[in-house]
Amino acid sequence: MHRFPMFSATLALCALSLPAACSRHVAATQPPPKPALKPALKPALKPALKPALKPALKPALKPALKPALKVAPPTPLAEKKEELGTQTWNPSWDRYIEEALPPEMLAARATRAVRPYCPRFAELSPADKRAFWAYLFQAMAGAEAGLTPTTDVRHTEPAIAKRDTVTHRMIRSEGLLQLTYMDADRYGCDFNWRRDKTLPEKDPARTILQPKNNLTCGVRILDNQLFSLGKPLLSRSSYWSTLQPGTRSFRVFNKQMANVPPVCRTGAEPPDHRSATPNAPQASGKRRNGKPGRTHHAGF
Repeated sequence: MHRFPMFSATLALCALSLPAACSRHVAATQPPPKPALKPALKPALKPALKPALKPALKPALKPALKPALKVAPPTPLAEKKEELGTQTWNPSWDRYIEEALPPEMLAARATRAVRPYCPRFAELSPADKRAFWAYLFQAMAGAEAGLTPTTDVRHTEPAIAKRDTVTHRMIRSEGLLQLTYMDADRYGCDFNWRRDKTLPEKDPARTILQPKNNLTCGVRILDNQLFSLGKPLLSRSSYWSTLQPGTRSFRVFNKQMANVPPVCRTGAEPPDHRSATPNAPQASGKRRNGKPGRTHHAGF
């Protein structure tokens, strides 16, 4: 018995010159070739992360330069009230006025308007010009309200007693400069009638009675008179009778201008306009028992 029959048969076929059969049989008897190993795939390299760009640093904003301010001298009324120990002008109120002044009230063209009280206005430093305006408004507040922020007056004279377009009540002049709620609509003043009407009449928290709101509103009104309407400081059609020559309240105001900052003057006395308008009305500005009189507002 043959030990390798398949191999013998293969040899026999090859011997019979059958090469094709020989090659097929030999191939069938050989183990299948191992598949070629695929080369290991290299992991895809992630692109190197670029360092985060730092935001460009914005140049530090320079703080806005605050204007140089000076405290204005006290008016005669302020001095008197201080002697008596009663409420008087608070020097911190000067700041409200001086910071609210628009550029035109410090410009050369304001010189003519203030010449009666500050002939050297054009030569003054900006700080001294601001102090002059602060003093002028202090004098106005003395004539208008006796320097008392909660002063209010209801007008009853037929020529003055009109209806406030904001409160829909008869006009009541209020605060240091005796203003009205409808001035908020006319001049953009910071008065809030909706809030104030819930507070007592003389509550210092009322927006119209707060010195800052009242005084800065006055700056806007006077700026309108001088530069929008082109009227002089002392005018028969001024908003305030304290600036209307010939009225009693004007004479009170004129006396309060006696202590104008010394840098303004060249030795002259405050102007006396009593004879300038001899037929001027005398109905407003009368003071009784130290209290401010009623003030007629022209109301531009």
